[in-house]
Amino acid sequence: MQGEDEVRALVRERYGAIAREAGGCCAPSCCTPEMAPDGLNVIRDAYDGVAGRLAEADLNLGCGVPTQHAALKRGETVLDLGSGAGNDVFIARHEVGAEGHVIGVDMTPDMITRARANARKLGFDNVEFRLGEIEHLPVESGSIDVIISNCVLNLLPDKGPAFVEMFRVLRPGGRFFVSDIVTTGRLPEGLREAAELYIGCVAGALTETEYLALIEAAGFEAARNAKVQPIRLPDEILSQHFSAEEIAAFRASGVELKSVTVLATKPTMTKPTMAHERQ
Repeated sequence: MQGEDEVRALVRERYGAIAREAGGCCAPSCCTPEMAPDGLNVIRDAYDGVAGRLAEADLNLGCGVPTQHAALKRGETVLDLGSGAGNDVFIARHEVGAEGHVIGVDMTPDMITRARANARKLGFDNVEFRLGEIEHLPVESGSIDVIISNCVLNLLPDKGPAFVEMFRVLRPGGRFFVSDIVTTGRLPEGLREAAELYIGCVAGALTETEYLALIEAAGFEAARNAKVQPIRLPDEILSQHFSAEEIAAFRASGVELKSVTVLATKPTMTKPTMAHERQ
C-alpha cells in the first residue's frame, strides 16, 4: 500500500498537470464516472445547462453534481472541498448571489492558480480560492453554512479527519453535500493498492456502510444518499492494471461501485463524539 504522503504527492502531481493543460481529463486514471453506451460522459452531460457553469472551469473530473441537491440560499457562505478550477464554486456563487460568499480549497497550487484566473475573468469579489488540505482546512471554525465536494474525498487514504474538519468549520445546523464513490463490498486488494486508481477515485473507495459510519463518528446526523448511480469499470480500463484472471475474479466477487451524493447536517446542539474526544 502506498503511504499517505506518497499518495498525496501522486495526486498533487497528476492534478497539477491537468490544471496546466488546456483541456480537462479524459484518461482512466482521472476521476471519471460511468461511460454511457454512446461514449458520452454522463456526469459531464449532467452539467450542461447548469446556471453558473463556466466551461473553462469544468475539467470533467467529478462523479456527481452536489450543487443540485444543496438547495443553496441567497447570502449563504459555501465551502467547496477540492475545488479544482472552480466549476462548482462558480455554480454555488450563482445560487448564493452577490450577498453570499464561496470559498474553494484545493491542495494543488496549479489548480488554485487556474481557479483564481477564472474568478478574475468573471469579476467576482465574493469568491476566493485557498491552498490547503482537506484534513487541515484553512477555514475558521463555525464559519460555513454549506459544504460541497465532488469526487475528492476518495483521493484521501484516511477520510475520517476530513469529516472531522468539515464538522469543525460548519456552523451549528450547517449541512454538507458530497459526491463520491462507494462500494457494495470490499474491493480486491489489487485494486486498493493501485496508485493510479487512487488518483482515479476508485481504489480509495470505502463501503457505503463504512462511509456513513465515518460521518456519524464525526458528529453529523441524518446522513443519507440524495442520489445513487451505478458505475461499471470497463475491462479495457482494468486490463491496464490487472490480468484477465484478476479481472474475472473481481467480476465474480459481486462487488459493485456506485457514485453517490451524500448529505448530512451538523446538529444545532452538539455533543462530544469519539472523533472529537481524540483531538
